[in-house]
Amino acid sequence: MTRGTGVGFAVRGTLVQCPSLGVVEILRDHLLVVDHTGIISRLSPATEDESVQYIKQNDVRSLPPGSFLIPTFCDLHLHAPQFMYQGTGLDLPLMQWLDKYAYKAEEMLDAQPDTARKVYKRLAERLIEAGTGAVLLFGTINTETNLILADAMQTLGVRAFVGNSSTADSLANAKDFIQRCGKLVANDERLIEPVITPRFVPTCSNELLQGLGELSKEKAVRIQSHLAESYAEAKWVKDERHIDDIEVFDKYGLLREGTVQAHCTFLDNPSLSRLAQRKTAIAHCPLSNVYFSEKPFPLREALDAGVMVGLGSDVAGGYSIDIMSGMRHAVTVSRMRESTRLLEHIDECAGKKETSECDVRSLAITWKESLYLATRGGALALGLNQVGELKVHSPLDAQEIAVYDFENGAGVGALDFFDDPPLSSGVTLEMIEKWWCMGDTRNRVGMWVQGKKLI
Repeated sequence: MTRGTGVGFAVRGTLVQCPSLGVVEILRDHLLVVDHTGIISRLSPATEDESVQYIKQNDVRSLPPGSFLIPTFCDLHLHAPQFMYQGTGLDLPLMQWLDKYAYKAEEMLDAQPDTARKVYKRLAERLIEAGTGAVLLFGTINTETNLILADAMQTLGVRAFVGNSSTADSLANAKDFIQRCGKLVANDERLIEPVITPRFVPTCSNELLQGLGELSKEKAVRIQSHLAESYAEAKWVKDERHIDDIEVFDKYGLLREGTVQAHCTFLDNPSLSRLAQRKTAIAHCPLSNVYFSEKPFPLREALDAGVMVGLGSDVAGGYSIDIMSGMRHAVTVSRMRESTRLLEHIDECAGKKETSECDVRSLAITWKESLYLATRGGALALGLNQVGELKVHSPLDAQEIAVYDFENGAGVGALDFFDDPPLSSGVTLEMIEKWWCMGDTRNRVGMWVQGKKLI
């Protein structure tokens, strides 16, 4: 892709995106032009007269017929220090795992800046490898270490919301990090933003929570935390505060637009409705929930209540940094929930004459819905309203995916096709689904954030 005066680059080919929940849109043979600032300046069918003239007069790269562009993934919940212990000790209960691995990782990185630089550089590289263009990160309690994290993301080109983890009475640290993170990069080049981050209610005093709520409002800074994560955590809060943690967050102004709460597995329908009313988003982490929560997240109910939901890897409570893994696990868990619901009501419905009396909305989500959560849904949850879809005036945050090599008549990577699709078919919905099910890093042959090529 050649950069010219006033033009970043241009491509012609197939574009794929999810403009709404459950909808996969395939734009065949389109021209996409990106300006020198990384913004999409033109998007139209390549056969339109203006597009034809543009293609004649400019250097335009044609995507292979078995490839497509799709928005990058968003990861709404990742503990950056815990990346050190990804895939370790997952047989332990949550609180024991935190004591043995999570806190140990944070203390080590706070004490060893050189190790922090090494770990966070590798983390950014792994995110890019997995197609993640935007990530919401928990850091440590140390401002200097979190600035190393922010710098690593900015330098390698990943959009990152970085949280200075607040525990005990660390309001001053939160203020210091917000100020210094904001000065790290010039506004017109910035990919990073600070996030107010109370770790979770049990480790935060009422005074700290109140101060963080006021700070968020004063500085217009986003918020992240954990909510209703497990039975032990929920009981801990109830025993000490005599109210649920959702009540605590709400009391101190920490449930609002710009807040992302992770897990939420122990929330009931009224609580989900409250989050929707407050415009608070949820980071759904299906893999780590299987390991550390006694209940699955009520995803369908949250979506029906109008809650903004995206996916989170929850490294290292989740062992995979790949949001494709998160999509697959989200569907799997939802299908198990639906099977359980059906079995619980099978006897009740057996005597019904009208099947409509037992027809209710399925708790299972589809692969198409999960793809929306991983892209556009996650972007909206992060407040990145111009990201997660391909349209004029939006930054190009996209990945190029190769699924089929028409020249050699073979699938790419783990994908096999035995029906010899004709060249005229190009990329089909069935090919995209196969990639969703079985694809891996071998299929990702390009990636851009804000128009900057990362792969």
